[in-house]
Amino acid sequence: MGTDSRERMVRSAAFLFRERGYSGTGFRDVIAHSGAPRGSIYHHFPEGKAQLAEEAVRYAGEFLNAGILAATEGGDAASAVDAFVGWLRQVLVKSGFRAGCPVVAVTVEAHDDAPRLAAAAAAVFDLWQDTLATGLGNAGVPDDRAARLARLIVAAVEGATILCRAHHDVAPLDDVVAELKAMTRDALREG
Repeated sequence: MGTDSRERMVRSAAFLFRERGYSGTGFRDVIAHSGAPRGSIYHHFPEGKAQLAEEAVRYAGEFLNAGILAATEGGDAASAVDAFVGWLRQVLVKSGFRAGCPVVAVTVEAHDDAPRLAAAAAAVFDLWQDTLATGLGNAGVPDDRAARLARLIVAAVEGATILCRAHHDVAPLDDVVAELKAMTRDALREG
């Protein structure tokens, strides 16, 4: 039981959480989707489903953050918004608006009995905000404004993703992106 099956299970959990949520995804679903050996899930995740979910949230967060980081390295602050949105847009459209952000899916179900899940989700949101704020700052946005704008970008995009799922349309995301890019350009001019 190598790390390959463990990684497949983490990726599968993140994939399944996007569409089914935390409570709607069981170990059997993850095993079936990942093709991992049946007993391996208990071997790799002895603390149970919360441990798997925590790692899936981290995986999804790092995956999306890599795209944001690559976009911000070019110095174009508005491209950071596009990078953050690009993957979510693709997920929405390809799934017929049945899937969204796996981090949000776990967050909304992280109750008092799963504080580690809420902490893992908060860490991912912080990571995205920090990466966006750094990119905005490097492009010339003053640090305090960059931090606020980064938080707004994360909150607005995640909210727009939910609206897109409700309406079965990417228009809410397109509208939010247009406004966020305008705000980013204004912040650059002010800086």
